[in-house]
Amino acid sequence: MFVLKNFKHYSANMLTLGEIKKPIAEQLDLFEGKFKQSMQSSVPLLDRITHYIVKRKGKQIRPMFVFFAAGNCGLINDATHRGAALVELLHTATLVHDDVVDNSNERRGFFSVNALWKNKVAVLVGDFLLSKGLTLSIKNNDFKLLKIISEAMEQMIEGELLQMEKARRLDIDEAVYFEVIRKKTASLIASCCACGAASVTADEEVIQRMGQLGEKIGIAFQIKDDLFDFGIDDVGKPLGNDIKEKKLTLPLIHALKQTKKAEKRYFINLVKNHSEDSKKVKEVIDFVKSSGGLQYAHEKMLEYQDEAFRILDTFPESEYRTGLQQLVQFTTERKK
Repeated sequence: MFVLKNFKHYSANMLTLGEIKKPIAEQLDLFEGKFKQSMQSSVPLLDRITHYIVKRKGKQIRPMFVFFAAGNCGLINDATHRGAALVELLHTATLVHDDVVDNSNERRGFFSVNALWKNKVAVLVGDFLLSKGLTLSIKNNDFKLLKIISEAMEQMIEGELLQMEKARRLDIDEAVYFEVIRKKTASLIASCCACGAASVTADEEVIQRMGQLGEKIGIAFQIKDDLFDFGIDDVGKPLGNDIKEKKLTLPLIHALKQTKKAEKRYFINLVKNHSEDSKKVKEVIDFVKSSGGLQYAHEKMLEYQDEAFRILDTFPESEYRTGLQQLVQFTTERKK
């Protein structure tokens, strides 16, 4: 059984996000105003929609990574704020576009943009947010930050399309799964950490190390998210939602790997042809639980958490490094 080697360093009771963000709370308050400014438009419709988006913002985890990474590598400055805005503009644009692609009418308990203003407007709003990020970077000569974010965006699109391609045939093995989540999810967290570092230092080795840290955190974050699908916590996420969407995640991939060919074909058929049947979905979930899929995925998540801790140990002690350590722990112990 895998044992988390470095966990003894960070075994304190898990903090809330509010407690974790204290060292950068002032910066986050400043950022909120600057972010609102970065979304402004002279078109009333756009202003109404962007105001709606800002009002229902999430936990600010991605800007937190940017600011903690910057403080960990140097002095937080205006470029750090622009890097955080660039990340949030990209992330928000992808969420708006994702809701269109998924035909989703809800986001974080609110109506999605496409539900209120229809798909055509939502796509254009997403494009507007992306263009705002480009303009913000070019206007301030933040070409390094723009390069980091552009590469992340390319990875995210490739990851999404790779997952869609493989989902048709349900032939995702563990190697493909990790390639998908590295591109689709981890690349954005990696860009947050790399942007934070690049905003305060020109040292390429440091920027790369911070990017690697973000990638490890992002992979651990996604595995945790996949575990929620099997009912490990009451998170408000529909049980078996990934199965209903015919996504093969790590717990199911591992369970299928442990079983005989006939049984494997049976459960793949359930996912492929009976994913709308709640009884069949529960049968798949029970199979994963009894086959050790959840335990295996949990241990893999801890491996990536441990790798993130090891990278953090290469940086000098500071309140910013501690904040990053706590955020890493938060990604793997969060309840939603």
